[in-house]
Amino acid sequence: MSGQRVKRNEVLKFTIKMQKKLLVLFLFVLAAFVGLSARLFLINRDNGEEYKKQVLSHQEYDSTIIPFKRGEIVDANGTVLAVSNKVYNVILDTKLLLRKEDYLEPTLSALNRFFDIDTAAVRSYIAAHPDSSYYVMAKRVEYEKKTAFEEFCADKEQGANIKGVWFENEYKREYPNGRLACDMIGFTTGDNVGTYGLEEYYNELLSGTNGREYGYLNDDSTLERTTIAARDGNNIQLTVDANIQTIVEKYLREFNEDYKDNARPGNGAQNIGCIIMDVNTGGILAMASYPDFDLNDTRNTENLLGMPLLDKDGKKVSGEIVTQEAIEEMNDEVMYQHLNALWKNFCIVDSYEPGSVAKPFTVAAAIESGSITGNETYNCEGMLHVGEHDIKCHQTFGDGPLTVQQGIERSCNVVLMNVAFALGKNQFVDYQHTFGFGLKTNIDLAGEARTASMVYNKSNIGMTDLATNSFGQTFNATMIQMITGFCSLINGGNYYAPHMASRITTADGATIENVEPRLLKQTISRSTSDTILEYCNTVVTGEFGTGKTARPAGYMIGGKTGTAETLPRGNGEYVVSFMGYAPANDPQIAIYVVVDRPNVISALQADAKFATGIVRKILTEVLPYLNIFMTEELSDKEREELEQLQIQIRTPQGTEEEPQLDEEGNLIDPEGGESTETPKEGEGEEGEKTEEQPQPDESWRNFPVDPETGYLVDPATGAYIDPELGTVMGGSLLGETSEPGIPGESPAEGD
Repeated sequence: MSGQRVKRNEVLKFTIKMQKKLLVLFLFVLAAFVGLSARLFLINRDNGEEYKKQVLSHQEYDSTIIPFKRGEIVDANGTVLAVSNKVYNVILDTKLLLRKEDYLEPTLSALNRFFDIDTAAVRSYIAAHPDSSYYVMAKRVEYEKKTAFEEFCADKEQGANIKGVWFENEYKREYPNGRLACDMIGFTTGDNVGTYGLEEYYNELLSGTNGREYGYLNDDSTLERTTIAARDGNNIQLTVDANIQTIVEKYLREFNEDYKDNARPGNGAQNIGCIIMDVNTGGILAMASYPDFDLNDTRNTENLLGMPLLDKDGKKVSGEIVTQEAIEEMNDEVMYQHLNALWKNFCIVDSYEPGSVAKPFTVAAAIESGSITGNETYNCEGMLHVGEHDIKCHQTFGDGPLTVQQGIERSCNVVLMNVAFALGKNQFVDYQHTFGFGLKTNIDLAGEARTASMVYNKSNIGMTDLATNSFGQTFNATMIQMITGFCSLINGGNYYAPHMASRITTADGATIENVEPRLLKQTISRSTSDTILEYCNTVVTGEFGTGKTARPAGYMIGGKTGTAETLPRGNGEYVVSFMGYAPANDPQIAIYVVVDRPNVISALQADAKFATGIVRKILTEVLPYLNIFMTEELSDKEREELEQLQIQIRTPQGTEEEPQLDEEGNLIDPEGGESTETPKEGEGEEGEKTEEQPQPDESWRNFPVDPETGYLVDPATGAYIDPELGTVMGGSLLGETSEPGIPGESPAEGD
């Protein structure tokens, strides 16, 4: 019994001892827990945000960019010229694909089948990056291919083991009309940034802001998503009419086809450009140049064939053109120079000596300043000695006594030089600045050239420079400068800023801004403008007018021809042009066509008919489209031509009848009033007798005809003579080898 009692006491002692130890341990643990809790409280209070950021930074989360849609570019009628369509990038989640061995082969097979993806490259990536969740296998896949793939995957039998493929949204810039207005529109780079033309100039307006979708783990380890929507870009509506643009481009391309590889290998001309502008607003209705390119395939080297060959600095290699062999030998630097030459807009980038289209500016300045009245007469003997030079008129046989108006009609250099001398150097320079020469027009297109160094100023212009400047030589201008200034000559003196955009709208169609015409200045008075109109009308209507071949059937227009020698003088290369307007009595549109070195033999390059022919064809279609009615009687040949073109013959009465004439041949007033008497030979507008006008020397009319070209040939010099006007085709205007230079770099190359 006593032994059992001792054993029980020992057990009790052990149990009490253990309980005490456990109690101590518990109290220690409790104290530690209380201390730790206190410490955590203090850490959370003092450094909680800092540690929270560190913890969250180690949590996995995802972020997806939601791309914006670039704004559309549409023409005046709403025709879409540039649009962004949704496409898709094909993305591979390698980790998901490798979760099961059965997924790999079916997935790779489907990718190759629907997207033509190189499965060998994908296999290499998978092997090197087994934990990747984002690998772009194909970019900008069309909706149709994406849908076909998804339908295949949805099939329980065929698509059961296709895993790890998903699609990322993106937008692709597309141009539904291909080549149409390519120089004017420009294009975008791969990262959706505008390059050249409207795309570059309005890049910020057309661009929107990307959105983003965030995915993260919250405190409960639940995936949360937050989406910030993308803001799409704004749309731009233009003053340009796609129908007029199409007509213009058709005839520029036709000219190239007619003269391609004619006198030499290469395009029909080094450059051909055309601008049509609203005379009373400055709005551009069409702007095009050739050679052109497809906006959806900008790097297609076939478009380079026939262009002048360039070196690595972008300078032309004399007499060489781009061939397929030359393309194959180009390095990246030289190729870029050629593509840049193709992409640039000749109408605003290239400068050149404008030639005789500058003559109305000289006369307008002289009349407006009071330097001449317009009633003066000057004697043309075929040249004028100025300084050390005998500066020739294109009519080297001499025109005899000519009025200022006849000087414009016949494009007489001698008359214009005398007008410029009456104006004086200082005033000439002032008016050049007034008309915008040497200044950017600031048209809303990227890349407009600066020409400040290519015109003279008061400190460096000499008398010889003044003489040659008077008829558009030894200074440079761009097409947009010329037509913008010319519109002010014929619209009453109002100089409007040229512009392409007419309206800016949001992606939802709400109007942000209506782009109103901006009248910048008054260049000349209404009376001077009316006088210039009268003079320029005779260029087309006059017996000796140099622009008669520009008149479209059924219409009366006015304008001025231009022929300018390029540098070096005497090289047989010319820039020919015509600047015109319609209708003649109330100009609504102006048109300017420039042909830079037409592909004909040197002796025939100096012929403005290369430009007037294009103008005539364009206006024949454009004027009826603009609802500008015919006012002139049609010949049988003209009527037949119009019928072949399927042009509706529209008279002021809106019928298909020709204008009605009375018994004496006068036009009957369409409103039912009295007939309009046509002035008879030797009578003025009011029927009064006028003095007999001096006639030019017409000995050239007896020259023999060259059977191949149809031109007359001067037996003394062998020069070709225009059979209608008697003008010499080619030859330097300067009688001596030394010649006045163009200020700044030589712009005759158009650089």
